Amino acid sequence: MIHRAAAEGFSRSAEAYERGRPKYPAEALELLVSRLPAGASVLDLAAGTGALTRPLLEAGLEVVAVEPVAEMRAALPASARALEGTAEAIPLEQGSVEAVVVGQAFHWFDGDAALAEIHRVLRPAGVLALFWNRRVDEDPVNRAIHELVEPYRANTPTHRLDAWRMAFSRTSLFAPLSEHELPNEQRLDADGMEARVGSISFIAALDEPERKRVLERARAIAGEGVVRVPYRAEVLMWRRS
Repeated sequence: MIHRAAAEGFSRSAEAYERGRPKYPAEALELLVSRLPAGASVLDLAAGTGALTRPLLEAGLEVVAVEPVAEMRAALPASARALEGTAEAIPLEQGSVEAVVVGQAFHWFDGDAALAEIHRVLRPAGVLALFWNRRVDEDPVNRAIHELVEPYRANTPTHRLDAWRMAFSRTSLFAPLSEHELPNEQRLDADGMEARVGSISFIAALDEPERKRVLERARAIAGEGVVRVPYRAEVLMWRRS
């Protein structure tokens, strides 16, 4: 079952998500691609609008993109095989892919059920790679974004507290491979900042008058110029046991 904030928010914000979310550095993708044979089959799980799907296709890999939200799925590139599904019920056969990637989404999953399904569809010794763009908290622009959006978070799942890691501590299905952290950034004007904040699930799910008020305040963070928004791009990889 999809969390209400994800189902409602992402169905409303697919366009903002594509425009406003940071891409992943090429070096981050290479950390995975270098471990795979040419033309390997990869599952992009909870693919969103394709932030990982596109560079994986460009690297010559065969990509299946599984995404539960129809509006997000519609934005995926035609050269990927796009399927409706969830991490807990992946619509693929056993041992059908050599790698599974998850971008900015594992915190939405039922971790135990998702890891069992990922293990099922991976081939022996296949790779699971989680990608994150984490805002640099000490940066003043990121502090302003945080102060704007956090009052609306309520009980929405978040990757920031690392609670999602607990599922890995409870399983023997995967062995840790490596963790990497790379610098990343966006440069956003007012339109870009509106899209960035508007792409957040629980902001997109607000009633329209309140959502507009939040987006007006988001635009004010950038003002009349362009602001730098720094991130830490993280790549965490496991090997299927």
